[in-house]
Amino acid sequence: MAACGAAELAQALSRPLSCLQGPECGRAARLRALEAIRAEVQERPLSSEAVQEVFEAQLVRPLARCLAGDAAERCRELALQLLLHGLSRCERPGEALPVLLPVLAQRLGPPQGAEPCEELRLGLLQLLGLLLRRGGTAVAPYLSDVVGILQAALLDHFAEVRRESCRCAVACAQAVPEHFHMQSESLIKPLMQTISHQHYRVRVDVIQATGTVIQFGNGKSVDDVLSHLAQRLFDEIPKVRQAVTTVIGEWLLHLRDRYSYFHKLIPLLLGSVTDDIPENMTLAWTYWEKVGLQWEKENEEDLKDKMDFSVPPSHYPKGVTRPGLGCRELVSRNLSKVLPGLCHDLTDWVESTRVKASQLLYVLLLHAEDHITQHMELLLRALYQACLDRESEVVRNCVKAAELIGTFVSPKVSLRLITSAFEITPKPSCLMVLAAVIRGSPKEILQPHLSDLGDTLSQAGVCQRSEEVLYMEQLLCCVRALIEVCQEDCQGICLQLMKVLVAVMAVPNSEHLKEKAEETMCSLAEVQQLDGFLYLYKQHILQLLEWVSVSHDSWTCYSPEILQLGVIATHSGPVIGEALHDFILILKTCLQPNKDPQMRLKLFTVLSELLQKANETINSQGLFPSYLEIVIKDILAPNLQWHAGRTAAAIRTTAVSCLWALIHCQMLAPEEILKVKDALMPQIIAAMDEDSKISRLMGCRIVGGILKVCGRQFDEIQLGKTYPEVLKRLDDASADVRLTAAHTLTDWFKCLKDSDVKSAMKSHIEFLYQELLIHLDDQDPDTQSAVLEVLKEGSVLYPELLVREVEVAIHKHRTPAYCNQLLHHIQTTREAA
Repeated sequence: MAACGAAELAQALSRPLSCLQGPECGRAARLRALEAIRAEVQERPLSSEAVQEVFEAQLVRPLARCLAGDAAERCRELALQLLLHGLSRCERPGEALPVLLPVLAQRLGPPQGAEPCEELRLGLLQLLGLLLRRGGTAVAPYLSDVVGILQAALLDHFAEVRRESCRCAVACAQAVPEHFHMQSESLIKPLMQTISHQHYRVRVDVIQATGTVIQFGNGKSVDDVLSHLAQRLFDEIPKVRQAVTTVIGEWLLHLRDRYSYFHKLIPLLLGSVTDDIPENMTLAWTYWEKVGLQWEKENEEDLKDKMDFSVPPSHYPKGVTRPGLGCRELVSRNLSKVLPGLCHDLTDWVESTRVKASQLLYVLLLHAEDHITQHMELLLRALYQACLDRESEVVRNCVKAAELIGTFVSPKVSLRLITSAFEITPKPSCLMVLAAVIRGSPKEILQPHLSDLGDTLSQAGVCQRSEEVLYMEQLLCCVRALIEVCQEDCQGICLQLMKVLVAVMAVPNSEHLKEKAEETMCSLAEVQQLDGFLYLYKQHILQLLEWVSVSHDSWTCYSPEILQLGVIATHSGPVIGEALHDFILILKTCLQPNKDPQMRLKLFTVLSELLQKANETINSQGLFPSYLEIVIKDILAPNLQWHAGRTAAAIRTTAVSCLWALIHCQMLAPEEILKVKDALMPQIIAAMDEDSKISRLMGCRIVGGILKVCGRQFDEIQLGKTYPEVLKRLDDASADVRLTAAHTLTDWFKCLKDSDVKSAMKSHIEFLYQELLIHLDDQDPDTQSAVLEVLKEGSVLYPELLVREVEVAIHKHRTPAYCNQLLHHIQTTREAA
């Protein structure tokens, strides 16, 4: 039947074939002939034997000539379709290779294929792929021609042609694997030129073709393609990254020379286990597990002891599955070759490279476990630099990697190397790594090193080295890590941790840092089962003051100890009252006039803050009055002396504020004020003439306070020296100062009521009447009212004299309303008397 069908087909094709091959056959005739052939071939249901017989005997050569030389594109297209149809159905398509391959080489081969139509070039490559897939070993003699065609096609401008050429390259490699390795290197260059094509499907096909070409070809080409494949791991299209993962996984499993390339291929596969797409991540882990199991099986004798006697680590990262033995061994044995390049990539100028390198570092260290130890110096140098990266993800991954160092490396090694870096120039990144190592370390292993850690962190060269917020944040992280890991064991280094926390809280202009440090201090108290951080101060206040005052005699405004003293004094609340002796001695030494003015200004600010809540701070134990003489005579009085300069003026202002705080909170008893008034009054009166509004205001308040407490003990000379400067303040530019001066003059008048010196002060009183009546014309209504109240208070001394002065004032057209009120008050007072 097959022979009969073939004969019938051959007879039916004789006429169109003769037209097709006729020398004078025109384009239309050739086209009709090809159409007739297609109709006969496609309409007859023939067996593969019949198709083989007809195509081999009659059709292949005429169709090949048409494909090679026909000027009509439609004729070439029909010829191509017929060849594809016939060769896909015949039994031995390889027999057509001698006829068709020269045609394909002519139409597609270098230097520039003769086929101008993109669709026909694609069809020709599909024909080549069909021949390669079904031709088998018959392709071997024509391998160089095929490779030449593919070299040109891989660089074609039409994307689909490139894709089909990749499939042809795969088919060629699989068709003649025993011969392909001799020609495979020729395809690597065009493949790599196409691997970054703008169409992602082309990139996927190129990657897959590269995998097969090297798998069946020359393994030495791995070095030529690795950098290109690594770059595709950063591709934004998940399918491209998936293709790379598949290729690398297959090489690790099946490449003949894979043992020679483990150190180059493992980083690429493990780089995919952190892919953003779960499917890619799962694929990478699946391949990696297979690779590990295969290597474990191939090296079973070497691993026998480890398989039988190895003990899993007692401390392992939570939520992480431990990789298999084969995977761990592969990484450990190749880490020395991988790590230097990886550390270099951690500082690459491309952000995505740094991120990928940091992700890979974590995965490698998770596999390497205690083998990390021998690479610690290189690893720490890289981490110190990478932890300063601007990209937060790089920092986060490196911190996770550093935690693995704490998990797997003995603290005796890791802490010695890290703390030795502090002896040079501590950086924030050093502290960041240290904090991570502490977090990753088991409590029982870290405990013997707590004392050394506490001493290192509390050294002046570490905790006082910088006021940079980032540095102090990382220093605080170290303390928090120690408390978190060691819990109650931190009691032995509580003092050292308190020193560090005080240093952190002393950083200026960083409220958020201060809040975090206070939270940490509360945690430190909690792990020691104390009710609050004040109990920590209660335990260590004397030691903290001793620590901070070691060099207090040589402090300058730049000394960090000044800010630390301020933190201890203000943050310890009532506890500072238990160490008052030491605190006052520090102030006495540092607040002498010959010391740095800016430093004195800072300390006076602290003292002023404490005095505002004296009973809750420095007088919590009721001991402060016994130090008042030192505070006033040795600290405040010397600093109230006038010196030129803005800083000196600011110091006088704060000193006056401190003195007012003492008087306002009634810390100074009347007898104490009497003891010091002679020494202080000249400076206080001078303060009322300062440029600073606060100094003038406080000066008036202090004079008023002194007059209230012991003004009746003043003689006429002291009273006569007191009021003139207060009276001047009624002309002050500040309304607050004017009102305070008026209240002070009221207190001055009260001192003379029923006093023995009243008569001796009559001329002064008369002068005050006259001056105060002038100030009734003040433009500020509040000041007028205040002055009126002063005159009402003073009217009880010499009412007739005041009435006379008021009448004179009315005659001079002064404010009649206030004058009349004053006269009415005097009249009412007389009648009441």
